[in-house]
Amino acid sequence: MTHLGPVLVVTMIDDPTADLVIAELHDRGVSVVRFDSGDFPATLSFTATLGPHGLAGTLSTPSRTAELSRVRSLYYRRPSGFTFTHLDEQNARFAVTQARYGLGGALASLPGCLYVNHPHRIGDAEFKPSGLAAAVWCGFRVPPTLITSEPDAARVFTKTHRPVIYKPLSTPLYRLDGVSCTVEVGEVTTDQIDERIAGTAHLFQRRVDKVADVRVTVIGRQVFSVRIDSGLLDWRTDYDRLTYTPVEPPPEISDALRRYLDHFGLVFGAFDFAVDRRGEWWFLECNPSGQWAWLEPETGLPMVAAMADLLERKTA
Repeated sequence: MTHLGPVLVVTMIDDPTADLVIAELHDRGVSVVRFDSGDFPATLSFTATLGPHGLAGTLSTPSRTAELSRVRSLYYRRPSGFTFTHLDEQNARFAVTQARYGLGGALASLPGCLYVNHPHRIGDAEFKPSGLAAAVWCGFRVPPTLITSEPDAARVFTKTHRPVIYKPLSTPLYRLDGVSCTVEVGEVTTDQIDERIAGTAHLFQRRVDKVADVRVTVIGRQVFSVRIDSGLLDWRTDYDRLTYTPVEPPPEISDALRRYLDHFGLVFGAFDFAVDRRGEWWFLECNPSGQWAWLEPETGLPMVAAMADLLERKTA
C-alpha cells in the first residue's frame, strides 16, 4: 500500500459516531486529522499545488498537519457550512464560493484516496427522486410515489393509492420557537390537499402495510442488517419504543444493495426498508451519510471496527 498517511475525518465538532471511529483508529496507531470545513479559514488552512504528479500540498489544523498527497482515506460525515460573518453580504457570498470551490475542490481531488463517501457522490445520492429511480433500476420494490407541485395531481394520487404518506424531500434545519425540529413523515388524505401544494415540490408515497422496519448499513463489503420493531409509522420519532434484532437480508436484497451503491459510486450506505405482512422488503431510502453507530451497543454488531477497517484500508 502506498498511501499510509493519515485518515481525514471531515465533520462538525459534535459527532459521537466520528468520535467512536477516531478512537478505534487511534487504538490501532492510525494517524487521524479531524476538522470541520466550516473552521476555514479561522483555524483551518491549506495549500494545494497542481503539477505533473497531480495534487499535492498541506492541510493544517491547530494541532495537526496532513500531506494531501499521502492521505489514505477521507471520511466525509457532516461538516458545517462555510461562514464569513465579519464580511458584508456580498463579500461573504463571494468568500463562501471561493472556499467551497477551492478547499472543497482540493479535498475532492486527493490522489489515491479512498472516500467514505466522496462528497460529490453524496450530493448525487441525496436527491430522493434519483435514489428512488435507481432503486427501481437495481431491483428493489419501491412503493408508488408522486413528486409534484400540482394540487390536482396530489389529490388524484392520494385518492388512488390510499393510504398515502407525505415525506420531506430533504431535512434542513427547522426551528419552531427557537427549538430545532424536523418535518415528520405523516399520513395525508385527499381532503387535506389544498392550493399550498403549488408553493414547492412535495413527495407522496403509498404507505406500506408494514410489520417492521429494517436498517441495512453497508460499510465497504460488510453488510449489517437490523430489524426494528416499534409499531410506529416513523421509528425515528421515539427511540425508546424500538427493539432491535439482527437479521439476514434476502439474497435479492443483498444483490440490489451492491448494484445501488455501485450506481452512485458509494462505499457506505444506510438503507431503510419496510417489511410487509408477506415478508417482502420495500425500499424507502438510502442515506449516504446516515447514522449507524447507535446500533452497535443494541445488537453487538462490530460496526465501528468495520468502519475503521475500511478507513485503514484493510478492506475494500
